[in-house]
Amino acid sequence: MTSADRPPVRVGVFGLLGSGNLGNDGSLEAVLGYLRHRHPDAAVDALCGGPEAVTARFGIPATRLHWYRGEYRTASRAGAIAGKGLGKLVDVFRTAAWVRKHDVVIVPGMGVLEATLPLRPWGFPYALFLLCASGRLLRTRVALVSVGAAEIRNRPTRALVRWSGRLAAYRSYRDDQSRDAMRAMGVDTARDKVYPDLAFSLPAPRSPELSASPPAFGREVPPEQGGTPIEPSGAPGPVCVGVMDFHGGNDDRARAEEIYRRYLDGTIRFVRTLAEEGRPVRLLTGDTCDTSVVAAILDAVDSPLVTAAEPASLADLMNEMAAADTVVAVRYHNLICALKTGTPALALSYAAKSDALMERMGLGAYCHPAREVDADRLLQQFRALEKRSAELRQVLAESNQAAARQLDDQFDELTATLFPATDHAHAQRETR
Repeated sequence: MTSADRPPVRVGVFGLLGSGNLGNDGSLEAVLGYLRHRHPDAAVDALCGGPEAVTARFGIPATRLHWYRGEYRTASRAGAIAGKGLGKLVDVFRTAAWVRKHDVVIVPGMGVLEATLPLRPWGFPYALFLLCASGRLLRTRVALVSVGAAEIRNRPTRALVRWSGRLAAYRSYRDDQSRDAMRAMGVDTARDKVYPDLAFSLPAPRSPELSASPPAFGREVPPEQGGTPIEPSGAPGPVCVGVMDFHGGNDDRARAEEIYRRYLDGTIRFVRTLAEEGRPVRLLTGDTCDTSVVAAILDAVDSPLVTAAEPASLADLMNEMAAADTVVAVRYHNLICALKTGTPALALSYAAKSDALMERMGLGAYCHPAREVDADRLLQQFRALEKRSAELRQVLAESNQAAARQLDDQFDELTATLFPATDHAHAQRETR
C-alpha cells in the first residue's frame, strides 16, 4: 500500500481546552500547528472542556470531556452528587469509545501532572487516568507532550497522576523539576526528555505596534490611551501587569482568602505607585476567572493611566507585551508570552515551574513570591530589572533561539515515535 492509499492517521487531542484558559489553548494551537505542518493529512478531533469554543476557534470536531455538565460546580444537593457519581461511571465508557477511534492521542502541554492550583482527584486527574488506561488497553498511543508535573501530597490525586504517567506511551516535560517529580512519584523517567513549553513554538508578533486584543474594558479610556500604549519618545514606556485570581494551591486551602488578599493588596500598591510616577499600566488576564481581579484593581486605582485589555489568545497577549517596556505577571503562560517577545519580565511566582522557566531563560534573579507579595520589595526588583533592560533583551533573544531549536527536536521525536509510517514521507516532502 502506497502512502497515498493509506487512510489518514486519526489523532485526538485531550485536555481542559476551550475552557477559558489562554495557556491551555495556546498549547493546543502549537500542537495543531505541528500536525498541520508535519502531518497535513491527519484527521484531528478533540475531547475537551469547551468543545464549542475549540471547534469555533480551531475548526476541528470536538466532544465534551465529561458526561455530567455540572462537573466543575460544587455538588451539595443529593441530585447533583448522584449526577456526578453517575457521570464518573459513564465517562469510563465514553472515554474508551473515543480513544478507540484514534491511532494517537496527544495531551498538549499544560500542567496536567501537577496540583499547584486547587484540584480534586475525581476531576481532571481521574479523566486523565481514564484516557491513559484506555490507551493502554486499546493499543492507542497516548502522548503527554511537554507537560508540567509537581510532587503531589494528596494520596488519591498522587496515585491517579502516577498511573497516568506509567500508562502513557510517550512522556516529555517542560522542565527538569517536572521530570524529577514524576520520578519521585514512582514513574520510570529514564527515557523521558525535557523540552521548552510548547507555547515557545508559536509565532511572535511581527511588530510591537501591532495589537490584536479587543478594546479595553473597565472604566472609559480616552482614545489616545486605548489599545496598546505606544511609548512616548524619551519617556519611560508602558508596563504590562498580568493578573490572576490567585488563592494558592491544593495545600493552601485553609489560608486561601489570606493569600488572595495579600496578593491583591500588594498588586494594587504596585500598580498605584507606577501610575503616580506617570507610567502607563496595562492589566492583562490569562483566564476568564481573572477579570474580577482586574475590576478590583481598576476600582482601587483611580487613574486614566491604568487600563485593561481583554485578550482572547496568547497572540493577543504577545502583541500587548511586545509594546511594553517591562512585564510583571503571575500566570505561567503570561510569563512565556513576555519572554517569547523578548520583553524583560518579573515573575510573581506561585510554583517551582515559574522559577524554572525564568532560570532557563536567563532571568532567574527576577522572581517574587506570589503568596507573600511585598510591594516595596517588588518595586525594588522591578527597578533593578529595568536598569538591565537592554542587556536582558539580548539574553532573551538568544534563549528564544535555543528554545526554537529544542522544540524542532521535540517535533522530530514526536513524528518518529508516534507516526513512524509517515516519517519517511515527510522527509521526502521536505527535500523537494
